[in-house]
Amino acid sequence: MATLADRWNIHPTHFWLRGLQPEKPIRFDEESGIWNVYGYAEALKILSDPATFSSDTKRLFSSEAVNEHKEGNLIQMDAPDHGKLRTLVSHAFNRKIVADLEPRIREVTHELLDAISDPNELELVADLAYPLPVIVIAELLGVPSSDRDLFKEWVTVMLEDTGQLSMRNRDPDEEEERDHQNMIEKWQPMFDYIREHVGERRRKPRQDLLTQLVTAEVDGNRLTDNEVVNFAVLLLVAGHVSTTMLLGNTLLCLDSHPDWMARVREDRSMVPGAIEESLRMFSPFAGVARSTYTEVDIAGQRVPPDQMIMVWLAAANRDDRQFADPHTFTPTRDPNPHLGLGRGVHFCLGAPLARLEGRVALNMLLDRFPVLRTDPDNPPTFVPTPDMTGVRTLPLLTG
Repeated sequence: MATLADRWNIHPTHFWLRGLQPEKPIRFDEESGIWNVYGYAEALKILSDPATFSSDTKRLFSSEAVNEHKEGNLIQMDAPDHGKLRTLVSHAFNRKIVADLEPRIREVTHELLDAISDPNELELVADLAYPLPVIVIAELLGVPSSDRDLFKEWVTVMLEDTGQLSMRNRDPDEEEERDHQNMIEKWQPMFDYIREHVGERRRKPRQDLLTQLVTAEVDGNRLTDNEVVNFAVLLLVAGHVSTTMLLGNTLLCLDSHPDWMARVREDRSMVPGAIEESLRMFSPFAGVARSTYTEVDIAGQRVPPDQMIMVWLAAANRDDRQFADPHTFTPTRDPNPHLGLGRGVHFCLGAPLARLEGRVALNMLLDRFPVLRTDPDNPPTFVPTPDMTGVRTLPLLTG
């Protein structure tokens, strides 16, 4: 994978993709004011202790723009509110409900592959890895999947605007506050779109997940429009980004290891293992943020309260204290306790769905195309933000 990172010019800060280990499991960055955690044991401790490490990182900033879309954002919530809100939709993503979606996932995958115009090539993200999960999650929510081009446009803007935060500007000046507000305004069309559907569900309920959110009660109170909108946007965005990158990253891993590609083609029982190993080696959500409630010791470092911590899941997944030969792609790795989909109370809600979509899509691609390889003349591109690792485009030759 080290050569893969250099070959495709992957983000320079992703040292773990270049076969390197950090000098220490935790490091304080003076310039940004952020504590970076790279070790597996340290990452697991942080993700498993929400009483000490808060997911509400926006509480550290005074910016009104930064806090504007906090209400109902499950990622930014702590107990007990997080548990109450997550419970409202967790049943929609349990293994039984997700397993029942497999026929529809197969149907959509067939339709998308049938629509590919050139039998000798495909652009994996545009042709399959993006539209498949968007159609599925949009149908669950009850918004038109035919609007997926709009979703893609909005999400692209959101990902390009999202970068690693700096703790040096907790109290932004007028210019910085204006920049924050401009960023939010670029996201606003997506929130307005969902808000329109929320209003329609309040007037005319349907049999969909959005109606369940609109009519649900927490402690005897209905969710506000802001809570429903922010929650639904999160489900729509996170509900497809993880699968899009999971599928693309798995194909990229297999392409760079042709022996494993041949073995997986021959023995499809290895497909789930290949997906899990790609989640470990090429983790889509490279880093997640937490903030300290109290002073805490992390790997011998005393971290004060109200500090921002970036937990680099992708680096933790390469920690040689946890994984033997961590820079080697091994789909038969067992056990494989990677953190690619998080851990603890914020473990990826849509993990069963993402894994199912990835398994169905990968099997169908291998069935349809005897050859799947990257095009040296048309290389993949990657999501530009440092805290994500995933293909944005992945042209593949099929002949």
